[in-house]
Amino acid sequence: MRGTFSLRYGLFTLVLAVFTYLYALDSRFAPKNGDEYPYMHIVRMTADAGNWLPLQSEMEGLKNTKPPLIFWQAIASTGWASDWHLFQLRWPSVLYTGLTAFFLFLAVRRFSGKTQAGILAALVWLSFFATYRYGRPFLTDPPEVFWVNLPFLMMLYWGRSAYESKFLYPAIAGICIGLALLAKSFAYIVPASLALGVFYWHWRNWNIPQFLIKDFYKLVLVGALALSIFGLWFAFDPYPEAVWREFVLGENAGKFAARNTHYLADLLWGDDSIWMLLLTTVANAGLFTFVLLSTLLQCWKERRFLSSQEILLFCMVATFLMIFSLPSQRSGRYLLPVMPAFAALIALHWQRLPLWGFWIALLLQGVVLGALAWLGFNLQTSQMISDAGVWSYQPWHWMLMALSMLIVLTGLINKRQTKANALMGCFLTYCALSSSLSPLEGKLGQFSTQTVAQVEGKDVWIPCDYRAKDEEYRLLLPGAQLHGYLAKDAANVADLTQSYPLVAVHTPLGAKPSICESCQLIGQRMEMRARHTDQEIQEMLLGKVAEHLFVTESLIATPHSISLSSDMKDACR
Repeated sequence: MRGTFSLRYGLFTLVLAVFTYLYALDSRFAPKNGDEYPYMHIVRMTADAGNWLPLQSEMEGLKNTKPPLIFWQAIASTGWASDWHLFQLRWPSVLYTGLTAFFLFLAVRRFSGKTQAGILAALVWLSFFATYRYGRPFLTDPPEVFWVNLPFLMMLYWGRSAYESKFLYPAIAGICIGLALLAKSFAYIVPASLALGVFYWHWRNWNIPQFLIKDFYKLVLVGALALSIFGLWFAFDPYPEAVWREFVLGENAGKFAARNTHYLADLLWGDDSIWMLLLTTVANAGLFTFVLLSTLLQCWKERRFLSSQEILLFCMVATFLMIFSLPSQRSGRYLLPVMPAFAALIALHWQRLPLWGFWIALLLQGVVLGALAWLGFNLQTSQMISDAGVWSYQPWHWMLMALSMLIVLTGLINKRQTKANALMGCFLTYCALSSSLSPLEGKLGQFSTQTVAQVEGKDVWIPCDYRAKDEEYRLLLPGAQLHGYLAKDAANVADLTQSYPLVAVHTPLGAKPSICESCQLIGQRMEMRARHTDQEIQEMLLGKVAEHLFVTESLIATPHSISLSSDMKDACR
């Protein structure tokens, strides 16, 4: 049958998926969110203080930005910040992501009766770009997605036993949701409890009296237990009033304030509208966005024949969508917990889905792979880069690119392979993305060991274009005392070398900074720029990639001195 996904093909793709999520896990250039740097800062400061609570931070207004579970996790994985590497910070996230995929597999296999469907659900969820982007770095999303989904996956797996359980299942669900609250926000009690209520209500054939008599107390138990676990933060933090002020009022209640004009206008128009929330939620599927759209259309056509489990999956999605449309700040990232449900629906309808969604996925993969190949060739042959260093790939990089393009082309030509190859192509594209920047992970993008040793224990000023960006530089210059200045001034070498005793400056790629006679060039490396202008982007598309994508970062010692004071503004803070 066309589109059949064999068990052997599934296991091979699973191995590829595991490799994809582990490959370049410690990369500074891994797709991520900027929140990783502030979280790293809070972990490091809290670990240095030697206590689990209160959370510590030098960033104004960013101390109790999230509940402590995510920070405790990192304190444990890094040995109280003694093993300070990205891999140590990130591997728990990958573990959470893997556990979510595993329990999704168990649930779908159980209620569908098909092992292939279970494997497909797990793989499709892992293939979503949002899962790859937020499911690997040190962020709150992986534990949040796991603990929120686990009660629903257990319900789908156990069926009658879970619904009729008077205490055991509600207690387990309450603990799971409580851990989700302690990892992300107490606000998740609302959509999670409401969605569980819909599951129970459906089990009672939409009979409200039966639901109220037999199941409502279970929701009360779940909510009370979950909030009690979240309340441990207030109970053990020596400054609960700060938690209330910064997290409850600032981080959560603040999301209901009008962001542009007023609440109703923002709801219906603009970047925070309900329509943008719908668009960004579907776009979480990344390369599989049109596969998800075709699945939703297929489900609508077959709406009279949907199984009870499929109806429940849609109920969960609708509940979370409804609740997270209420805050004035609306983002598809808030809907990450419903993406496993979408993946399950795709897997259940896999064989009946039309090919057009998969063809679009393959075309998008081809475009990305082609762009990466063009970029890699351009950088490898660039005279400007050769003046700064050697941008070279291992032979297996080009083998990966060739294999990936072959998989994509085969899927476009051979209809029997279209769906399977589109799924495999997602993981190959992510591997190619990481591999394309691999030269920067080596000597080209690192300071030498001599440079690192020379600045250890010294005050160094570095450019900051994001809060806590110095946490990235701590990976490059371990042991240095880092201070930030505005990144927009990084090219102003003359002023910087007259202001700071030890400073990192930026010059065009391959160019040496013009420094004073008494200044000393300690070390250099190549760095990738961010936040390009429209004109720079246009010129890069025309071939001037190296000129705008990279800069030379030089570390310069000057004869000037500066007295550090508590009122000095640090651009990284």
